[in-house]
Amino acid sequence: MRTQVNESNAKAHNGTVKQIVGGSLKDEGDQARTNFASDLDAAWYARQYRKDGLKGGHIILLNPETSPYYKETKRQALEALRAYPGGMQIGGGITPYNAEEYLKAGATHVIVTSYVFRDGKMDQERLKELVHAVGTEHLVLDLSCRKKDGDYYVVTDRWQKFTEVCVNAEILDELSAQCDEFLIHGVDVEGKASGVEKDLVRLLAEWGKRNMTYAGGIGSLEELQEFADLSRGKLDYTIGSALDLFGGTIPYRKIVEESRI
Repeated sequence: MRTQVNESNAKAHNGTVKQIVGGSLKDEGDQARTNFASDLDAAWYARQYRKDGLKGGHIILLNPETSPYYKETKRQALEALRAYPGGMQIGGGITPYNAEEYLKAGATHVIVTSYVFRDGKMDQERLKELVHAVGTEHLVLDLSCRKKDGDYYVVTDRWQKFTEVCVNAEILDELSAQCDEFLIHGVDVEGKASGVEKDLVRLLAEWGKRNMTYAGGIGSLEELQEFADLSRGKLDYTIGSALDLFGGTIPYRKIVEESRI
């Protein structure tokens, strides 16, 4: 089980490293409910993770390209990648046409949702374009989802739009040959530090055939242990808002120590 202390979950939004409540993002007015806004830039966090040997953290650009904040958000993301080359992944507006810039800046993987899942469906042609552009070894498919009618559905466009794609064993089997990892945020609990999406964690662990990182809701060391029990050690995890590094109560140093065990 791999720890990913995130810059994703310190997400870059409006030119600032933030911890946000996942379901609160809105493109209109570049709005999001914020748990924490840092005075430090993204590169500072990247250097800290590099010093502590934490690999695989996520940098997520939350502003769309049409936002007046996008240029500064992107600058912060690129500086973080350069501060920890080969140590971090990046997502947010990734396409076959801009992915190479981020990989050259030092990203190990690009994280993609909206380019592949559009108009409510999965676009196989777009997925093929991405695989051709970056290779499966550099591609993380983000299946971040919200619960509806008892099932979990992939959501896109900064988690604002439901798709028709249900997260289940069938879709995981179909996509697993076309990426290196899956990233799955439980969007309804993301940023709330109020407990994980237990049914989602069980579903992912039951499949368990490829590297998967779960994000969302871990708010205490007790909840981290509950996650470990539910996932049976088959899932990696991220922690953001709950860390003292980002204004929470879980000691960052404790997580670093446990990651080395």
